[in-house]
Amino acid sequence: MEAVMPVFVPINVAVFVGIILLLVRFRQPQHSLSRQVLAGLVAGIAFGFSMQFVYSNSPDIINGTLEWTNVVGTTYVNLLRMIIMPLILVMMISAVVRMRKMMELGKVAFAVISILIGTTMVAAFIAILVTNFFGLTADGLTEGARELARSDVLLSRQESMSALGLTDMLVRFVPSNIFHDLTGARPTSVIAVVIFGILFGIAALLVSAEDEARGESISNFVETVRLIIMKLVYLVMALTPYGILALITKVVAGANAADIRNLITFIIASYLAIALMFGVHSLLLRLNGVRFSDYWRKVWPVLTFAFGSRSSAATIPLTVEAQIEKLDVPQPIANLAATFGATIGQNGCAGIYPAMLATMIAPTMGVDPLSLGFIVGLIGIVAISSFGIAGVGGGATFAALVVLPAMGFPVTIAALLISVEPLIDMARTALNVNGSIVSGVLASKFLRNLPYNAPESEIDS
Repeated sequence: MEAVMPVFVPINVAVFVGIILLLVRFRQPQHSLSRQVLAGLVAGIAFGFSMQFVYSNSPDIINGTLEWTNVVGTTYVNLLRMIIMPLILVMMISAVVRMRKMMELGKVAFAVISILIGTTMVAAFIAILVTNFFGLTADGLTEGARELARSDVLLSRQESMSALGLTDMLVRFVPSNIFHDLTGARPTSVIAVVIFGILFGIAALLVSAEDEARGESISNFVETVRLIIMKLVYLVMALTPYGILALITKVVAGANAADIRNLITFIIASYLAIALMFGVHSLLLRLNGVRFSDYWRKVWPVLTFAFGSRSSAATIPLTVEAQIEKLDVPQPIANLAATFGATIGQNGCAGIYPAMLATMIAPTMGVDPLSLGFIVGLIGIVAISSFGIAGVGGGATFAALVVLPAMGFPVTIAALLISVEPLIDMARTALNVNGSIVSGVLASKFLRNLPYNAPESEIDS
């Protein structure tokens, strides 16, 4: 087998390059970015399954091919990470500067955060019910070499966080060195950048109030910087179909069929909980006069991007655009909803995932997962811990590292689910992003009397 392996790997890479070239030819004016992303998603699934089928007995060939396809995927992810922090900072400053009064800022922020936290609490409750319905527990999970290695990493991370109480966690949200946090060096760096952006915007508003001419200059400068950052974002997003192709190929081709079969019930339960939470979003929209059939038609391209990229933060530009251009949400509210939604109250990563893990562990710790005390306590901890969950890959794990120790539970179960994590994380991210959009739509309904006007679109989706 080793003699033929060097032949098949270049062939697979050549096929992968050929698919990229086909996607490049698909870049026509009549095909929107969302269609291109969907094409990359489908192509990645097909290519990944093809390698699983053809090389089912030759994992080394698959791994050798993925080493090369990962060059595209990793480069794309690095570019996304490069723009996330500048994007969040500028979006927050822009949102605050566009506020006419401090009171308006407080009302919008309170409405958006309340909706995000409230829906996350509902998501946690749904996760508890679904986990109990399926009878999922931590007993019987296979602990292989990968899981053991991942468990060691999680335990070391837990030890570094175990000395932190709730007050310590709240203090960590406040940046002591904004340049350090702009590198994403801390788990709470994203929320720290959000806080700095709000404070910077408030300072700009105060200066504008003192000097109207200078205030005009500040507004023009912030808007210019925002346009530059957005243009950079769209340059990176133009690479999305190829990045999605590589990322999905890795997920599908690199998945272990045996591991997936062993954990299939957890996957089904997770997707059911996510689907139910999408239903809650639909109900909230309908109760507030939004036709959810029109709503889903308008937001599905954004959710497709979130599903493939597995990054709520990277989806911020599309989230903002969809709210402003398709859902008539004023820009300041859209900016705040998208940015807060990438860091606070993520329904999937901060709500469903840690709640499911805690409910699975509870019986092994002698705790009744259906007791009122357990349910109320877990939902409360999930709500508090949902502040500052990073909107990039790994946010769900960070949420678990906060919630499980707070419940007195071990964190090793998160390592035992590593095999199927990417398959579930895609849907969780789509739910996170939809929660952000729903918070913006509902906040704009609640605050319809505020004097905002949505601007014209800056790009053609």
